[in-house]
Amino acid sequence: MNQSLKDAMAGAFGQELVDKADAKSKVKANAGNFFEDFYVGMNIVHATPKTVTEGDVALYTGLTGSRYALFSSDRFAQDIGLEAAPVDPLLAFHVVFGKTVPDISLNAVANLGYADGRFGVPVFPGDTLCSLSEVIGIKENSNGKTGVVYVRTTGFNQNDEVVLSYVRWVMVKKRDVNSPAPDTVIPDLPEAVKGEDLYAPMMDAEDWQYDLAGSPHSYEDYEVGEKIDHCDAFTVEEAEHQIATRLYQNTAKVHFNQHEQAQGRFGKRLIYGGVAISMARSIAFNGLANAAQILGINSGAHVNPLFAGDTVYAWSEVIEKADISQGFGALRLRLVATKDLPCADFPYKGEDGKYLENVILDFDYWAAIPKRG
Repeated sequence: MNQSLKDAMAGAFGQELVDKADAKSKVKANAGNFFEDFYVGMNIVHATPKTVTEGDVALYTGLTGSRYALFSSDRFAQDIGLEAAPVDPLLAFHVVFGKTVPDISLNAVANLGYADGRFGVPVFPGDTLCSLSEVIGIKENSNGKTGVVYVRTTGFNQNDEVVLSYVRWVMVKKRDVNSPAPDTVIPDLPEAVKGEDLYAPMMDAEDWQYDLAGSPHSYEDYEVGEKIDHCDAFTVEEAEHQIATRLYQNTAKVHFNQHEQAQGRFGKRLIYGGVAISMARSIAFNGLANAAQILGINSGAHVNPLFAGDTVYAWSEVIEKADISQGFGALRLRLVATKDLPCADFPYKGEDGKYLENVILDFDYWAAIPKRG
């Protein structure tokens, strides 16, 4: 129960009754972990397992507009050796991430970044995903009101196979500002996942149908330093981001509770950062249609908030290339998304080196792409 509602109810029913109701509501309900509840080495089994269905895939497509052939067509996937069209790795990521929110970031101020993300075995409709996390770092902020918690989360399927592992760090409120600060532990994280450590896709590139995929461009056609304006744009509506976040069973207050957010920094609900990632990746189809399968997440930052009514644009830069198998290479890509600012000139930082206020996402990831020769 937030403070404004408590005050209103106290005026109507009396403070004693409100205090009793509030105390009783906390006996069985989970208010989430606050900063002082975390410690390095803490292991958390997250509720609840989720079976990813074809309905989930269809809804994800409807909400993001994703057009990658690998995730859209069973026949396309079967022609390159898979049993069926796999689930988009970002949908799997959001599901695994969503499981962690009640325990990690229910009382978060902001999700700050990602690193060392590695995708494992592909996820198919019918697979059941669950999540486990370990706290690997912790640091109280100088204001004494919040702190940063670093966690490594691993997602498993029903066969206990790893589908995804990643690190994220999140700023979390303290329950008691007078509680002592813990010893600071900052994990040593790689700048990027090495190309040789990526999971090589078990697909046959010889039968990749470029015309059906929507682009003639293969691994050989991309050069390090090349920048691609993806041209398209999507305006994010209130209903879309609310449905998307619920699809992932993400319960973070900043996305849903207007009573909480009316008192917050922006006075309105924030759009879940994962929506920005998926929207930008959907837009990136136009220029990277064959780079469908995400293999790794090197880093990511939600640098400015996104709100309903904003229009998302995106561009990509090829940072690195890696030869990962006989038929496939990998492109390391920087995906930058902006709001209400077309990307023709690739803007994202000012002369002072700081992100422009229109930049919402700076996402560094690896994607597999077929080779021709």
